[in-house]
Parts: sequence; structure tokens; C-alpha cells
Amino acid sequence: MGDIKAFLQPPIMGETKEIVISKRFRDDKGNTAPFVVRVIDQETNDRIVSRATTKKKVNGTIVQEFDSTRYGKLLVQACVVEPDFSNAELCAYYKTADPLDVPGRMLSVGEYNRLVSAIKEINEISTSEEELDGLEDEAKN
Repeated sequence: MGDIKAFLQPPIMGETKEIVISKRFRDDKGNTAPFVVRVIDQETNDRIVSRATTKKKVNGTIVQEFDSTRYGKLLVQACVVEPDFSNAELCAYYKTADPLDVPGRMLSVGEYNRLVSAIKEINEISTSEEELDGLEDEAKN
């Protein structure tokens, strides 16, 4: 049996990272303004998955449907600390009442992809087989 103390670690929700996704965003002094992304825990991710899943009856059977686009928007909203996409001025500027729509209107495709990549990196979301194989090899050693 292993030592249980190895698993008594503080929650990870407080960890953040500043990233520059574009030189377009500058503060009053002309400095590049970074986005701040954070780690979320699995419990938060479960709530996001639940919000992105709808249930409907099809031929008398309840079917769950996962909306990956909505999940992506909810994940970005949950992980981005700055800028605050729910800020009224930001929503008004990008002509939407829904904070989930702000990043899509604010960012180019490349900028959005860099933001999502940073979110995946800080949350250790592996998407490639190579990364997953590396984690399996590390676990075996």
C-alpha cells in the first residue's frame, strides 16, 4: 500500500498563467495586455459538461445530446480570468448580451486557437495520442 499523504494536495483552482495571444491588445501605456487563464478542477468541468448537454425525448426514449461548441465557449468562459467576458462594457462593445459570444467576436481564429491552446496546456488536457502515450509511459515507471 502506498502513502496516502502523497494524495493530500491542495485544490488547484488558484493556479493562473498570463499569456499574450495577440499584439492587438494594448493597455494605456502601449504595453501588450495579456489574457489570464486559470486551472479548473474536474468538478467544475463536470458542471460545464452538464450545461452543454441537453436531454430530449426521441420515440419515447430520453436521449442526451452533447453540444461541443457550447462546451468550448463555456470552458473558455470558466478558464479566462482576464479579460472578464461578462463585463457590461465589453459585451456592449461587441454587441452581445451573452458573455459566451464575446471571445468569438473579439478574437480572430488564430487568436482564439492560441487562447484555447493555453487553456488546454494549463489544465493538462491531452488531445493527441502521443501525449496520452507519454502519460501512460510515465505512469508505468
